[in-house]
Amino acid sequence: MVETILTKDMIEIGKVFVRKLDENKLMPVAALWFYFTKEEQWKLIIVEYDVATLGPKEIYRKIQQILVESRDELSGLSLDDVALDKPDAPIISLLRVAIKTGPEISGIRFKNNVINGTLIQDAYIYRMT
Repeated sequence: MVETILTKDMIEIGKVFVRKLDENKLMPVAALWFYFTKEEQWKLIIVEYDVATLGPKEIYRKIQQILVESRDELSGLSLDDVALDKPDAPIISLLRVAIKTGPEISGIRFKNNVINGTLIQDAYIYRMT
């Protein structure tokens, strides 16, 4: 699903994916599509407290299981599209300065904005707690 343009399908599949994570008790504290300019691609960033305790391998395993079990609803999304991060990751800390959504699933486009001198070229935020 690697795209240089965020499509409506990507936005919808991201929303469904976050809901599936919640249903499977992963409950990310932040979830967003983020455009990485150097790679010229979008990644669905999932921020989990459990990354530090369980390790990324276990979280990725759970994510892969969700992708397989929900392949009809999540068609087109692969593990390669997903990136895990910790709550104190620099980009997440930066975005938290500007946006807080609460625990629900939102839909906030954050494009061509500067936070503390750092340009955020493009992001679509589902959750930022």
